[in-house]
Amino acid sequence: MTDPKHVAERYLALWNEPDAEVRKELLAQDWAEDATYVDPMAAGRGTEEIDDLIGGIKARFPSFSFRLVGKPDGYAEHVRFSWSLGPGDFVDAPIEGTDVLVVRDGRIQSVTGFLDRVPAM
Repeated sequence: MTDPKHVAERYLALWNEPDAEVRKELLAQDWAEDATYVDPMAAGRGTEEIDDLIGGIKARFPSFSFRLVGKPDGYAEHVRFSWSLGPGDFVDAPIEGTDVLVVRDGRIQSVTGFLDRVPAM
């Protein structure tokens, strides 16, 4: 099994990367080309659609960053971890979630995301 902490850190580094070209490189390194992503607000298939989703989050929350919450865990090909999303050096993040990844041969195959805390819009 792949180290859950390493997978979670690489995953969040991708979401925090502001440079679109670097994001494409990280996706090519760490994700299967036909990977899938789904959460209650978005879905994408393939690294291009996933990159577009990440770019949309970066555009909507330009000063926000993701942080790992707690200790990632996993078994077999599954990795689960929680994260928070907030501005600058936030203490109490307005957005929190938990993601479950399937990782095969060192590459992310799928992500199922859950939003645990979202502010009222």
